[in-house]
Amino acid sequence: MAGLSFEKKRAPRTVGYPAAVPVRVYGPESASVDGVPVAAAPGEEIQQAVLNRLQSLAISVGAPIHATVHDDLAGCVVPLEVSADGSSRVTGEPVRLTAPRTPDPAPTAHTAPGGTPGTPQAPAGPFGPPPAADARPVTAATRDAGARAGSGAGTALGMGLPYDEPAPAQTPARGFDAVAEEVLGDGPLTETAEGAELLAEPMGRINEAVRAGRIDTAAELAERTLAEASAVFGPHHAEVLHVRELSAYIAYLGDEPVRACRLSLELARLRRQARDGEAAYGNLQSAATAWRAVRDPEEGLRLGHELIGLWTDLSAEPGPAADDLRPLEAARARMVRLTDRAAKAARA
Repeated sequence: MAGLSFEKKRAPRTVGYPAAVPVRVYGPESASVDGVPVAAAPGEEIQQAVLNRLQSLAISVGAPIHATVHDDLAGCVVPLEVSADGSSRVTGEPVRLTAPRTPDPAPTAHTAPGGTPGTPQAPAGPFGPPPAADARPVTAATRDAGARAGSGAGTALGMGLPYDEPAPAQTPARGFDAVAEEVLGDGPLTETAEGAELLAEPMGRINEAVRAGRIDTAAELAERTLAEASAVFGPHHAEVLHVRELSAYIAYLGDEPVRACRLSLELARLRRQARDGEAAYGNLQSAATAWRAVRDPEEGLRLGHELIGLWTDLSAEPGPAADDLRPLEAARARMVRLTDRAAKAARA
């Protein structure tokens, strides 16, 4: 998918944010983002609640949000970046606390001053606390020592990446990240020359609506554009698949994670059938991002079985899915948690 670098071409920030938003994870059910309390909803992990808050901030400014996550559960301080599409990555060298720390009392208020519950607030206070005096950077030696001692560093927020393993550099934008770059950038809006003649104008209107936060309008425009493109080019044309990717992203932004996940899974199947492993993996990552936002455990299990089945098949073939199996393992771990929640809900 065409798209310019998000760092070079992005919407101007409308709110002044610090270089890194301070995040504190106090325990399994409570955290704070820039001093504003965050509580996990029923059936939601606290890590996902934090990611959702950071994603809301990223959407509000049209650019990734950088955060310093002090996780009392894992005993780590982690530099994290969260994009508007909900994807996240570790951006630097984490620090592990060598001695257990007593978690600070979690904030009890659930409404930011002058705001309403769940409303993203512009950070107004200082950065989070600096690394503790007894902290030290994680090195290969300390990683090995920790492994021998049987203690893990924990898992980065919702990504399945260990805290002490920063995300690989130079990874191309995939999934909703790639769609977001295209929407917020000024590169080509279509995939082909014939598509440019028919779709450049409606695609421009869709992107404008997304940038303005008019998600319902963007969804309606995308639906009409998809119908028109399908009638002209056929359902499997590159331009039609391109519009469907945008529709899935808009569904995700519109708080329709189930629809976004299903659209992305279908796209991944089509791309795999066409032997386009790179594009299929991108759609699979979009599906995984949407799937993590599904709160109903039964629905999550149904979608998870489809996601993991397709992911397993794709990882057995040459391509990017086979190069890094950690996200797949993280998805399988989430299935275990969803199974436990579904069982508890059935007993209630």
